[in-house]
Parts: sequence; C-alpha cells; structure tokens
Amino acid sequence: MELVTNGIPASRLQGADWRKSRHSNPSGNCVEFAELPDGAIAVRNSRHPSGPALIYTRAEIAAFLRGAKEGDFDDMLD
Repeated sequence: MELVTNGIPASRLQGADWRKSRHSNPSGNCVEFAELPDGAIAVRNSRHPSGPALIYTRAEIAAFLRGAKEGDFDDMLD
C-alpha cells in the first residue's frame, strides 16, 4: 500500500469516495472531501480531481468544522 501524505495525487487514493457540499456552485468552484480507509480525511479541488490532495486527521477536520459553524472564519468573506 502506498504511503498517503499531503500532496499525493488524489487519483492515487484508492477507495476514496469523494463528495462535496450541496451548496457548491454549478461552475465547480469547490472542494471535495473523502474519508480514507485509515480514517483520515482527504481534501481536493473539484476542478482538478487528479491534482494534489491534502490529508487531515479526523480531529483536525472536526476542529475546522466547529470553527466554521461558530463563525471563526466569517471575516474572510468581507
């Protein structure tokens, strides 16, 4: 099995079931997430599905989602 690290081509992530938010825009400007067999979460750019993927732990994704829900990043949209 290939070592999964940040920057691995997303096309080489075996068993990744990619999904994106239903709030994504129709022009494809969004990110997609996939849970990997070891429990890690991969993130890729939907416009470049074979491009690099970033790999995060479940705890890292949980912390990000909590922050997003609580508005920690809202000022970045101004």
